[in-house]
Amino acid sequence: MDARGRLGILAGGGTLPREIADSAARNGVPVMIVAIDGEADGDFGPHPVTRVNWGQIGGMIRAFNAARITDLVIVGHVRRPDIKIIRPDLGFFRHLARVVRIVASGGDDGVLRHVVRFFEQRGIRVIGPDAAAPELVIGEGAIGAAAASPGDAADIRKGMAVIRALGPYDIGQSVVVAEGRIEAIEGVEGTDRMILRAGQRRIDASHDIARRGGVLVKRSKPGQDLRVDMPAIGPQTITGAENAGLSGIAVEAHRVIVAQRAHTMRAADAAQIFVEGVADPAPSTIPRRFNPRLTTMTFRRAGRTTPPEHATLDAVKGLATIDTLAEFNAGRAAVVMRHHVLAVETGEGPEATIVRANG
Repeated sequence: MDARGRLGILAGGGTLPREIADSAARNGVPVMIVAIDGEADGDFGPHPVTRVNWGQIGGMIRAFNAARITDLVIVGHVRRPDIKIIRPDLGFFRHLARVVRIVASGGDDGVLRHVVRFFEQRGIRVIGPDAAAPELVIGEGAIGAAAASPGDAADIRKGMAVIRALGPYDIGQSVVVAEGRIEAIEGVEGTDRMILRAGQRRIDASHDIARRGGVLVKRSKPGQDLRVDMPAIGPQTITGAENAGLSGIAVEAHRVIVAQRAHTMRAADAAQIFVEGVADPAPSTIPRRFNPRLTTMTFRRAGRTTPPEHATLDAVKGLATIDTLAEFNAGRAAVVMRHHVLAVETGEGPEATIVRANG
């Protein structure tokens, strides 16, 4: 980032907002943080902070304008806001039509693209965490004491291929692969809860899956806007991988960041877990987003209720997702709601998949 600019950070939870602010300040870039109440849980130290509610869009814009912000990083984990705790300000109602379009855009990628456009139309350039703090990005190769085995390398290639294939459906950024078998695919629950789920299934003797070994593979979705949704790992990821009995973590080189890098690597070395950046050798062409309206499928109604159009389109998307996963011998069921793929089954059964999506 150009030192002549002024950096704004729209902060969710976790340590990354503070780490990016510290990095920018060390490089002489003025920093101002707008922290979302109920999400931003970090200590921002010496950096100026304005706290806002999810609904205070006018407050966000005023804070950034008052600080003469030129560049904006949107970073930190957030949950989907509870409508009951949103306290809208005048700016919310002024931009209500845009807010409705953002929410209705379908899929996380669509929502985030609209968010970027919203700020950039107000003269604030949205940049990625890698532009503001490039030292947080993982390059190629192992970054700790342990390294992947040839068997791990095969699992890594398969995991990369699965996430790449699922890109058009806007599904999660991570999978767990062991001995060539897809044990878990990230849905809306996030990476940490997916790892926990994989570990809990390994404890259950009724599941014919690996008890130890395997790899967490995390990469960007093809076509993903890394300015606002750059994949990340951190100490919690290491703890989860260790508890699940995984051998290591492989991430897409130059497109994933590591939070609390020193702490993360100490934990990985202590657990004898490898952390490795891997370049994806596949073609860089971006697949087109799946549009269920362009796919013809015939359904036969089993009851008297006629499904609404959006439910039929969700069914088309779910079946296309399952078809895509067939070549990887995974995914017999998917739960889709209002264009969002909430969960994909990977051996636990359709009923458990529905319960997980509901949670």
